[in-house]
Amino acid sequence: MTTDQILFGLGLTVALAVASQLLADRLRIPALIVLLPTGFVAGALIDDIDPHRLLGAAFEPLVSLSVALILYDSGLGLDLRKLKGDTRRIVVRLIVFGVPGTMAAAALLAAPLLGLSAGAAVMLGAILVVSGPTVVSPLLGFVRPVERVRRILVWEGSLVDPIGGILGAVVFGAVLQKARIGSGAHVLEFVLSIGVGLAGGVIGTGLLWLLMRSLRFGEVLATTTQIATVIGVAAACDIAREDTGLLAAIIMGLAVANLKRFDLPARRPVSETLVQLIIGLLFISISATITPQSVANVALPTLGLVAALVLLVRPLLAYLATRGTGLTTGEWCFIGWMDPRGIVAAATASTFSVQLAAQGIGGASKILPVTFLVIVVTVTLYGLTATPVARRLGVVRAADQSTHPRG
Repeated sequence: MTTDQILFGLGLTVALAVASQLLADRLRIPALIVLLPTGFVAGALIDDIDPHRLLGAAFEPLVSLSVALILYDSGLGLDLRKLKGDTRRIVVRLIVFGVPGTMAAAALLAAPLLGLSAGAAVMLGAILVVSGPTVVSPLLGFVRPVERVRRILVWEGSLVDPIGGILGAVVFGAVLQKARIGSGAHVLEFVLSIGVGLAGGVIGTGLLWLLMRSLRFGEVLATTTQIATVIGVAAACDIAREDTGLLAAIIMGLAVANLKRFDLPARRPVSETLVQLIIGLLFISISATITPQSVANVALPTLGLVAALVLLVRPLLAYLATRGTGLTTGEWCFIGWMDPRGIVAAATASTFSVQLAAQGIGGASKILPVTFLVIVVTVTLYGLTATPVARRLGVVRAADQSTHPRG
């Protein structure tokens, strides 16, 4: 590509990302409903916006580091003091039951519906376990459900993203090596990746404490210090074990938000602006890589997959997670209705599908367009129905009830 083409592609990507978010704000709908089709249409019409052409081999590492920053920012909004009692039990169950349950169900359904090989089906199942705060939080901001439900869904979305990212990397390696999923070696790989992420989170937290407490920067320098530290630690973790930087990033965010020695302002305008821009850029860029033909080939079977996940799998897993707790029927039903997919699913699919297809894994080329459609359909479905469903179930917060900005 020429310099002019690169400048045009980068400038257009930024412009489309910001314009889509502005339009979504005006229409009072989740930004993803505008971002994904905008990137898809732009990619179909203009070759210069393709991130693989603009950035080459740097695209996937940049996506990984960008997602790490998003998860760090999400961790800053989670208050451990509120994760207790039934709330903690439900969140743990949603992860313990939800991750393997969703992965198994999605893989078993995807193989016959989409004609995927076993390896590609398991890879898709691992990708679709994630939800994410970048999707859940804006939806809940529109719905304003009761605080207990809001807290459960935000915590689930924030914690399942790094776990899903690591799981995707482990499954990717297992599929390439033709290892048997569920073997002892596979479990050991997952545990080792968790260990690397935890170690990176602890080391990163220590670095932040030394920098922020010892040098006492102003607000802007404190923000840039956090960004640099998160990127450095996430990059180091990803070099050691793929996608472990995501876990390290959210651990760092949780630590900075909850340890008394850190003193963060209630508002973080610099980091919030950066994260908002990154989310827009990522969704425009990733959706621009998907061709209309690839989507058309998988549209109908993907709708069948989404219907099963939305109407059967998620409600069943939500029931198992909330059974025997203090939640009302309306509360667990609403939790069972909310399971959109977001940026980690898109990033993981973008990273792994091309490599699997290059290795001749049957059906691997369908993983990215299927994931794209799952994101579009779930975000649109929940975006349009979450508020009336919440009202019908009686879980909308009273107008005079105070809001809680932190998890």
